Amino acid sequence: MLSVAKVQKRNSWRYYVRGVAFGDGRRPARQALKDAQEMAGLPPGVWMGRGLAALGLTAGQEVTERQMELVFGQGRHPDADRIERELLDDGADPETARLATVLGQPVEEIERRKATPLFALDFVFRPQASLIVLWALGDDRTRRVIERAHERAIETVLRWLEDEVAQTRWSSGRKRAKAPALVVSRWRHFDNRDGFPLLHDHCLILNRAQRPDGTWGALDTRRLFQNVVSAGTLYTLTMTTEVCEELGLATVPREVTAGLRPVMEVAGVEQDLIDWSSTRREQMAPVLERITDKYVKKHGRLPGERGRNGLGWWAAQDTRREKKTPKPLEQLRAWWRASAILRFGKEMVDGLLERCQAAGKAIRARVRPVVDTALAAVDVAAVVFTVRRAFARRHVLAEARRHLLETLRGRGFTRGLDDYIADAALSRHARQLTVPVPGRRTPAPDQLTYTADFAWPHRWWVAGIDGKPPRESSRYERARVASLALQNAIRDARILSGARDEAPAATTSATAYADDHNHDQAAPHAVDHPGRDAALTPAQRAATVHAHQQAAMPEEHLEGRTTDPATWLHTPKNLARLAAHTQAAEARARLIADGPQPQQPAKDADDPARQQQHHTTQPEQGRGAGQGL
Repeated sequence: MLSVAKVQKRNSWRYYVRGVAFGDGRRPARQALKDAQEMAGLPPGVWMGRGLAALGLTAGQEVTERQMELVFGQGRHPDADRIERELLDDGADPETARLATVLGQPVEEIERRKATPLFALDFVFRPQASLIVLWALGDDRTRRVIERAHERAIETVLRWLEDEVAQTRWSSGRKRAKAPALVVSRWRHFDNRDGFPLLHDHCLILNRAQRPDGTWGALDTRRLFQNVVSAGTLYTLTMTTEVCEELGLATVPREVTAGLRPVMEVAGVEQDLIDWSSTRREQMAPVLERITDKYVKKHGRLPGERGRNGLGWWAAQDTRREKKTPKPLEQLRAWWRASAILRFGKEMVDGLLERCQAAGKAIRARVRPVVDTALAAVDVAAVVFTVRRAFARRHVLAEARRHLLETLRGRGFTRGLDDYIADAALSRHARQLTVPVPGRRTPAPDQLTYTADFAWPHRWWVAGIDGKPPRESSRYERARVASLALQNAIRDARILSGARDEAPAATTSATAYADDHNHDQAAPHAVDHPGRDAALTPAQRAATVHAHQQAAMPEEHLEGRTTDPATWLHTPKNLARLAAHTQAAEARARLIADGPQPQQPAKDADDPARQQQHHTTQPEQGRGAGQGL
């Protein structure tokens, strides 16, 4: 998971040096950063990124307090003191010597324009809650595996940003160039402000990059913000896959908020343990409910997805605790273990990893490392279109990474498969909206906007539970229904086509991807059929892919259901509700039949089939609309 904050104020480096660099605690006044970190048992910050060589730094080198002040407080070279001193010794005037150490535009010039200088962006990386529980309560090997995967995932995201996203701009944004070399300082934190486990790293990305001519300029931070979701999904996919492969684990979907996208957590980690570590959510819940009620009274409607995110941010700020005194990781782990044992018992805590491995083994036995790229492209395109209508490649790429995480359940995959699925979704199921204008600059591929020609799924209302009012189905719920309907139609067409004329089926696997780039025509993979030499017929291959997708699909999605149990037609509550509605309808039909009314309404009311059709819940209508595609 990834969140981003701006580092803007001129004394912002003081907040990061005194707080963030000190384990989000409050460092004693007039105490050196290095001494305070050693006394508290905290790791020092380290430098990362390809842009370090231009500044005379190396990856992994420790970040000093003076370097933080110069780079993130003044926008100058980390060794500015030495450079300025040498220039003064050579006879340069003080102003010239100081300007020679400035990276890009001086801060004073920016402030004279009454603008606020942006020094850096704070990218905060943290794993899912179940991985944090394993990291906090597991043995030393488990902790090292998770920390190593966490660090490698951060490095993977930074490389992707440097290769695909980062650009430097000048001349008021009219000129741009690739910036494949970022300057980043990373700071490790172990807990939240309540003292409970929360492994996360603050990565300060300097808002300066070297241009092709050797000068320094500002980054195009708008591109970085636009690709935050894609970067976050890459981090989650990379870290989860490495941990699951190393420890033999698997993932399952966990619903956090009804109607919204589930979080893929490690199978075997109980919800009670997740709630034990997630103290912030418990603190925010009553505040969020109160401000949401105010929003409804003011606007007369429930907040949308963007509104919910904004209200959640306000709830987080209102419930934020004061800074604490940081403690060494060994002391924190001992306290976390004692707290968990007192609450759940020693047997539950000691057997956590074994239960996770047993659950992972069961899931891995039925979910093979195979991805049907044709169905994946349909799923990605349908979900993105239903959620956004108009979208760019970054949205499709993020959804492709989510699809791999949900389908493979922690299994490894070949590098580049996410890009292949995104390109297939755009080329086969999307239509470009951006039209190049003659005489103007041709838009870059990542600036193009697309849409799709799928039918727009119907909306429905979800009955309230636990005293809550009814709510409208979310875009994600409608997207899942539309995507499943499209996939079912494609599976049926494959099986019928294969049985009729032996047309080749579209199958591929994560490992076959490296050997055969024509994924839609790839042969059956050995993992699918161990020890089988004879090639399967196209109909058999299609049925095998169908079975794999059914095994990998979360159970609540198999029948086109949403993640909210209140919308499931075949639950006991809904069956009782449907029977009550049917009885009431039949009573009204008898009254109409006995009264002096026209015969046609009575005929319709007496027809049980029409009664059943009339009282079927709306989710089936949305699904029916998708099946026609």
